[in-house]
Amino acid sequence: MSAKTILAPSILSVDFLNLGQELAACQSAGADWIHVDIMDGAFVPNITVGPLIVEACRRGTKLPLDVHLMIEQPERHIESFVKAGADRLTVHVEACPNLRSTLQFVQSLGVKAGVTLKPSTPAAMLQPVLSLVDLVLVMTVNPGFGGQKFIPEMFPKVAELRRMLDDIGSSAWLEVDGGVSEQTIPGLKAAGANVFVSGTAVFQHPQGTAAGVRALLAVLV
Repeated sequence: MSAKTILAPSILSVDFLNLGQELAACQSAGADWIHVDIMDGAFVPNITVGPLIVEACRRGTKLPLDVHLMIEQPERHIESFVKAGADRLTVHVEACPNLRSTLQFVQSLGVKAGVTLKPSTPAAMLQPVLSLVDLVLVMTVNPGFGGQKFIPEMFPKVAELRRMLDDIGSSAWLEVDGGVSEQTIPGLKAAGANVFVSGTAVFQHPQGTAAGVRALLAVLV
């Protein structure tokens, strides 16, 4: 497990009218990655953004782009997101009948490959690909909308996946997304997470985006 912790603001909660300024605020305040949630209205209820916004983010920041595909048949669109500038692509175990080959395809394009699962999906479903992936994402809310309340039952799931990764000597990042805030970060960090995705706590902070980033970084120290 890497000793470094990563903060990845999620643009799901950003004011898209000011996307460039908000990305700059994240970078200047010390954020590590930018997280982009892609939703198709089929795998999850909501529809968000596509490769054009990823491309805009790539032009707007030097930070790595962590792209989470909450879409059906993600293999159809992987190349588009890589060309747009994604540094990491995460797919859902529930959306990939040929999960191993999908992850290998992502890596063949020179991009880090991640795998994730819904809160109701057992951690054991990821066991067959844990030795392959660069990142494991634990959804700590039901995917589809920002601003949801953290599901406390996900603390043991994060700890379980940390044990599973450690047991095979994996250096993959263990990422959490959903209700990540100053209140939930300590428990998630104690459970073994080392990448923290947060949208609302960053972009809707009363004192602005930079203050939101700094507040979360202070808890991560």
